[in-house]
Amino acid sequence: MKTIYLDHAATTPLDPRVKKEMDSIKTYANPSALHQMGLEAKEILNNARNKVAKILNAEPEEIIFTSGGTESINLAIKGIGKGHIITSKVEHPAVLETCKFLERNGCNVSYLDVDKDGLISLKDLEKAIKKETILITIMYANNEIGTIQPVKEISKIAKKHKVPFHTDACQAGFLNLNINADLITLNGSKIYGPKGIGILYKRKNIKLEPLMHGGGQEFNLRSGTENLTNIVGFAKALELAQKEDNNKITKLRDYFIQKVQKEIPRTFINGHKTKRLQNNANISFLDVEGESILLYLDHKGILVSTGSACSSKKLEISHVLDAIGIKHDAAHGSIRFSLGKSTTKIELDYVVKELKGIIHSLRMLSPIHLNKGDIRK
Repeated sequence: MKTIYLDHAATTPLDPRVKKEMDSIKTYANPSALHQMGLEAKEILNNARNKVAKILNAEPEEIIFTSGGTESINLAIKGIGKGHIITSKVEHPAVLETCKFLERNGCNVSYLDVDKDGLISLKDLEKAIKKETILITIMYANNEIGTIQPVKEISKIAKKHKVPFHTDACQAGFLNLNINADLITLNGSKIYGPKGIGILYKRKNIKLEPLMHGGGQEFNLRSGTENLTNIVGFAKALELAQKEDNNKITKLRDYFIQKVQKEIPRTFINGHKTKRLQNNANISFLDVEGESILLYLDHKGILVSTGSACSSKKLEISHVLDAIGIKHDAAHGSIRFSLGKSTTKIELDYVVKELKGIIHSLRMLSPIHLNKGDIRK
């Protein structure tokens, strides 16, 4: 049975061109060593850093290599110091849990509401800024529903009030990254690069305290011997991602959404209709449980994720779907389909065919029935 992978928002396969670049690294020396092999490794590291810096229109010393998005986010938020932080209710847990940690340790955090599409209000953002505000952290694109925030406008507001702006851009590696933010988080596993590698772009005038102390690598912000092979892979993956033509995937996503809504009644799209990631289709299927859909699809070789992120111990809906006002029952029937570069129309037709039968069968058994298809609170 062929596997159809529609969970690219969770992680992506390694691009063969990225693997080839990584396999070309033959040295195993420490880039901090002063012997010939160490100097060779240092040159490779510098070349990768320069490549990433060029893509971000940055200076090389503004690129900090880390172990991934979560570490980069923690460094950006914890490293900025104590004070007032502004974020949103739909951020990735790496941001929200970091903010909760800081609240327990004396920081004040404002969590902005979002509208039904998952967008923050720029007016609310500006109103939330105080004299003691030290950071605005709003994600570029949402990992669950795909909504793209107005990051350039957010950056303008931040600059106006002289507040540093950090954006979690882990899902946005294929979008325009020249957004004038002060801190940008990216990781390799979302852009067909290796896992365990990410960056924090840090504008040089921004001061951060390191999370880890040691040998002083990465401009004294991320001590530890650099993962040279993964760094080279990340640089190549980002280069390819920025050159990628997203029109094909966008058309396939729209085709899939329209076909699902046409052939399966009582379905609703979560997130903004147009201001969304090119590969994201987060769909609520009324009167069924998302985890049941996932398991039946998995049995058919179709790999997706639940939009509700329920646990077996407590049925709590996704904080993102809750924030955009989706009723609990509807949220529990949400599935995130995230397409990839290898996704085909034939595969999507097969998915809809199987999905149609699965939803029908589950609804016949379901005790849940939402009145008039109303999914909002």
